[in-house]
Amino acid sequence: MKTIISTKFVKNLFLLAFTVFSTVSLVAQEEEETSKFSLSGSIDTYYRTTFSDGGQATTATGTSFANQTGFALGMANLIGSYDMGDTGVVVDLVFGPRGTEATFENDVLNGIINQAYAYWNVSDKVTLTAGRWNTFLGYEVIAPAANFNYSVSYLFSNGPFSHLGVKADIALSDDVSLMLAVTNPWDVNDTSATGEYGFGTQLGFYGQYINVYYDSGSNGGLGFEVDYTGGFDVSDSFFLGINAAYNDNSETETGFYGAALYPQITTSESFAIGLRGEYFTATADGFDDTPVTALTLTGSFTKDNLILKPEIRLDSFGNDNEPFIESNGVDTSSSLSSFALAAIYSF
Repeated sequence: MKTIISTKFVKNLFLLAFTVFSTVSLVAQEEEETSKFSLSGSIDTYYRTTFSDGGQATTATGTSFANQTGFALGMANLIGSYDMGDTGVVVDLVFGPRGTEATFENDVLNGIINQAYAYWNVSDKVTLTAGRWNTFLGYEVIAPAANFNYSVSYLFSNGPFSHLGVKADIALSDDVSLMLAVTNPWDVNDTSATGEYGFGTQLGFYGQYINVYYDSGSNGGLGFEVDYTGGFDVSDSFFLGINAAYNDNSETETGFYGAALYPQITTSESFAIGLRGEYFTATADGFDDTPVTALTLTGSFTKDNLILKPEIRLDSFGNDNEPFIESNGVDTSSSLSSFALAAIYSF
């Protein structure tokens, strides 16, 4: 009897182990199949107000995004990716004022396509990409979840947002990289009817990046821009980001140059505070040698996937430029101070 019981026990144990193994294998297989596709994104909204003696009628800072007063919507973006290992595709859709401004409303369905590209990992060191991707120039990006400051800089606002074309990313070593790109001219995201093209390159060296872009500058092109983006971990809790750029469009006799520092201090796992100090000078957008000093102090509180960002910003124009109109509709001012509280949820 003991032998029969033992035999049945062993058979049942074997059957149970086989069932568990089969179930785990099936789940792993399903996860492997479904893991080829992933979905992520974010939504953001904010409240913003400006300050002056009588309240200011002109509330925009001269930079992109987050220029409304009262309660306002930033954007929602959905990023879908399908990765086969050596090849894959990414589609980034944006909805809302920030997304519309970033895409210039010149795409299918009123500018909801932020990025759409396919890639091929030719080897461990070379990746080819074709389609539309966000710019490699500058310290900041379109999606607010990836920026420390909620409002964006003059340097970012005056450079390109996206490129449409082909590029090759080459890993020269573990710490040195090279990118080469051929694209439509600056922010021409649908077609290049003039037959002109833009050319870009990026050299990365131990976390520091030198970026160069060139197009003819005609037909709304950018011309020539060189940009440095990088930063250093001064300590475990103190990071210093750096961005500097120079642009010249000889065709239109416009351009800009400037620099920004991003000191950021992490005080705990859930809170950090950072300052963006920027100096920017432009000969574009109707201004003649217009220097701007902009100081932006931002706090960043994180709870799970939610980020709250209180922000105080001061923009000050030099050379007797007074672009801000007071609430009486008559007096002008060279400076604008504002406060914003943004909420960003990423997933």
